[in-house]
Amino acid sequence: MPRTSLFALLVVVLALAAAVVSVVQGFWLGLIWLPLAGVASNVLWMNRRRAKLAEAAEQA
Repeated sequence: MPRTSLFALLVVVLALAAAVVSVVQGFWLGLIWLPLAGVASNVLWMNRRRAKLAEAAEQA
C-alpha cells in the first residue's frame, strides 16, 4: 500500500473519531470533521486504484 494511502487512512480514522467525540460531548460543530473524512476517503480510494492499475500494467 502506498504511503499516501496509509496517511489518508489515518486521517479518515482520526477525523471520524474526532467527529464522534465532538458529537458525544454535545458539540455539534464537530460534524465539520465528516467532510474531511470524506475527502481523505476519496484520496485513499484513488491511490489504491492507481496502485492496482499500475501493478496490472506491470504484469501485462
